[in-house]
Amino acid sequence: MSDERRVKKINTKKKFVADGVFNAELNSFLTKVLGMEGYAGIEVKATSTSTEIRIKAAKHDELLDGGARRVREIKSLIEKRYNFNDDDNKVEITIRPLDYDRAFCAAANAENLKFKLLSGTPIRTAVNNIMGGVMRRGAVGVTVIIAGKSRGQRAKTQKYTMGYLISTGQPKKEFVDTAMRHCLMRAGAIGIQVAIMQSVERKVGKNVQVMPDFVKIFEPKDENLSAIVPGVEFAQRRDATE
Repeated sequence: MSDERRVKKINTKKKFVADGVFNAELNSFLTKVLGMEGYAGIEVKATSTSTEIRIKAAKHDELLDGGARRVREIKSLIEKRYNFNDDDNKVEITIRPLDYDRAFCAAANAENLKFKLLSGTPIRTAVNNIMGGVMRRGAVGVTVIIAGKSRGQRAKTQKYTMGYLISTGQPKKEFVDTAMRHCLMRAGAIGIQVAIMQSVERKVGKNVQVMPDFVKIFEPKDENLSAIVPGVEFAQRRDATE
């Protein structure tokens, strides 16, 4: 037998399912571990010899302080769970900042609201504090939904909205950032959903995407009217002579 390492082929359907399960488990794990750091999603790039996991966090500077000890601990847990090693299946973890202001991160605001509710802050006060902070930074709109036994034995849903926020269509997927969290209170679990619309235009690479109903009016340029409207120069001369 040759010493060359044989690569085992896997069915395409099974590969997609395995990748989806891996992303779902990793996303759930990082949501619990990096909740207070404003975890906002992952990007996984896998090759035949290595796997790169890019973690987006609102407080990325806090994770990288102190020699990135938290990052090394998370990497060790992931290696033990999925049998990664440095020889033929290496894993690399990179902490990256958000592409926008951390105040517009729905996941960070949902975790902040969850911490406020667990500390005993009234729901209306906590929600108004979160929404006010988002709108003061220049967001277009924000919506917060609280569902569960917030007060008494009967569960109910409370919806708070500020500004303008779309709820349907493809622009919702492109312009609205949404996050959901569960807050375990004494009376029961409370669901928290935060949706933030940052702006009506966003930059994707070198292109700029705008909302379908967005109209931008430019200021007129100071140009010579005689070159645009015929007869203006003659009228101005006549007014000057009179």
